Amino acid sequence: MSEHTPTSGQQALSALLHENRRFDPPPELAARANAQPSIYEEAAADRLAWWAEQARRLDWDTPFSTVLEWDLPDAKWFADGRLNACVNCVDRHVAAGKGSKVAFHWVGEPDGDTRTITYKDLLEEVSRAANALESLGVKAGDRVAIYMPMIPEAVVSMLACARIGAPHSVVFGGFSAEALASRILDSDCQVVITADGGYRRGAAAALKPHVDEALEQCPTVRAVLCVRRTGQDVAWIEGRDHWWHDTVETASSTHQAQSFEAEQPLYLMYTSGTTAKPKGILHTTGGYLTHVAATHRLIFDVKPDEDVFWTAADIGWVTGHSYIVYGPLANGTTSVLYEGTPTAGGRDRWWRIVEDYKVNILYTAPTTIRTLMKWGEDLPAAHDLSSLRVLGSVGEPINPEAWMWYRKNVGRTRCPIVDTWWQTETGGILITPLPGITSTKPGAAMRPFPGISAEVVDNEGKPVGNGEGGYLVITEPWPGMLRGIWGDHDRYVSTYWSRFPGVYFAGDGAKKDDDGDLWLLGRVDDVMNISGHRISTTEVEHALVGHPSVAEAAVVGASDETTGQAIVAFVTVKGNVQVENEAATEALVDELRNTVATTIGPIAKPRQIILTPELPKTRSGKIMRRLLRDVAEHRELGDVTTLMDPTVVNMISEKMTAGGEDEA
Repeated sequence: MSEHTPTSGQQALSALLHENRRFDPPPELAARANAQPSIYEEAAADRLAWWAEQARRLDWDTPFSTVLEWDLPDAKWFADGRLNACVNCVDRHVAAGKGSKVAFHWVGEPDGDTRTITYKDLLEEVSRAANALESLGVKAGDRVAIYMPMIPEAVVSMLACARIGAPHSVVFGGFSAEALASRILDSDCQVVITADGGYRRGAAAALKPHVDEALEQCPTVRAVLCVRRTGQDVAWIEGRDHWWHDTVETASSTHQAQSFEAEQPLYLMYTSGTTAKPKGILHTTGGYLTHVAATHRLIFDVKPDEDVFWTAADIGWVTGHSYIVYGPLANGTTSVLYEGTPTAGGRDRWWRIVEDYKVNILYTAPTTIRTLMKWGEDLPAAHDLSSLRVLGSVGEPINPEAWMWYRKNVGRTRCPIVDTWWQTETGGILITPLPGITSTKPGAAMRPFPGISAEVVDNEGKPVGNGEGGYLVITEPWPGMLRGIWGDHDRYVSTYWSRFPGVYFAGDGAKKDDDGDLWLLGRVDDVMNISGHRISTTEVEHALVGHPSVAEAAVVGASDETTGQAIVAFVTVKGNVQVENEAATEALVDELRNTVATTIGPIAKPRQIILTPELPKTRSGKIMRRLLRDVAEHRELGDVTTLMDPTVVNMISEKMTAGGEDEA
């Protein structure tokens, strides 16, 4: 299919959404892809046997004889088998003679700060760390909190915990001391691994002081292991605090790993709600490792002996766990590990990394893609991106305009895009195209991964037809699924298994198009009720971002006396768009409203559009829609400590209070 450049917002949306555009896999990729068309039939014929086949690609100290034990809603996968996650990610590759293969090309935020880490290097570092943790009294079953920047020691810490059977709880380094303390307390962590600080947005940011503050509330923590990364002065408590270079780097570089039951807890990851305390999502070893290794190999078509893989995420999120650490390492892949933000060292930093390391597969979030898009196509065009062959998207539904920009300007029209849907709770990807098989559509997640059973249902739990929308559910257990919420089984049942009896409710809305392909609509709590019409915030955001002047948009529902809820949109424009006077602003706002009305219908016209230079984002790059809802409802703002720039939301609030850009 030929490419073309839309000339207006309406034309762009018409082309992308209504022409049902499809892009076939490149023939050269399809011919040698890891996944061939028969994979769906094979998995459907005997789902459990297919997953068992994937599990046997791992090394098991005791082979499993049972695949699944299912007592709704509790699952055990490969329960009588024994293995070690770290051995599968590191030792077995060294034993196979691949110790000199690069595991990570690490790129620090300061330009020129790089390290190359082979699998042999990684094994020695992990062994030292495992010995050090044991010397601090950590044993199998103990929980360890990891609060680190994106440096190799963070990955080493995770693997060392896995090696000795101590579940890790990684807390994103951008979280506050209070957030860290709540997670340590909930999981009763005994040890914290951290650093003096890390680099973020061109400056050194402290971490150890946040740990000290958090531990004022956590008396059971007996040891803190600290990496010297930035050289900042830090407070020190003798007997509790230990420098990494004194403790880990002096330990033995050999360590005998144990084998553990497949259901041995591997890690906890906390997901936060707007009001309730964070949920400690529990993942175990055998099923999770099977799931992430299989999805990594098949969805990204990874050839470990050829490819350089880059998941541009933080290990503080599940994407980093599954597709920076466990999936790629289980498959013996070479990856890029990047510490900083896209702007560090210049707005072309990402493209320089792709060019320098000849990255073949890039996996990132739509929010980042839209930011890169905002900066213009000249930046990627100035670099050699010919090494890329597969692109991925993760974290939220991607709007078709960003999908097309990604394909054209980063993939140069030759790279298939795998738009993946999954959650912290699912452990690994559940819905996705497969790059050598699927004819993709801009913005569509397409279909469940082989071995995954998903459906879209209505309010009564009945499957909807093609062309209809509803709630996304998973109807059969899968290997990477969460095993519960730490310490709160009742909450696990009520949160995930009560809305539709017998199936897992993901909390997301979805629709099937006329072909039966899946489009994700975001969280169902982001569905607005406008005069009795249910309108997804994602659909309105897609319509707005489809306009050629718009870089990013965030939409929320606000109370309205007439319609119940009204739509309020927060929009940033592209850098080359001038809205310096009131007349230009009003003209653009009118055009944006008409774009939404044309694309979705007049009922979806925003009541108010606020033009703002930035949107409030967390340090992981996600738009903080909860705060925008507070702004739209003129409520007192909640916690802003996780924001990349807390001043942004105050600026937006002032504009909203002053009347915004326009009102219907």
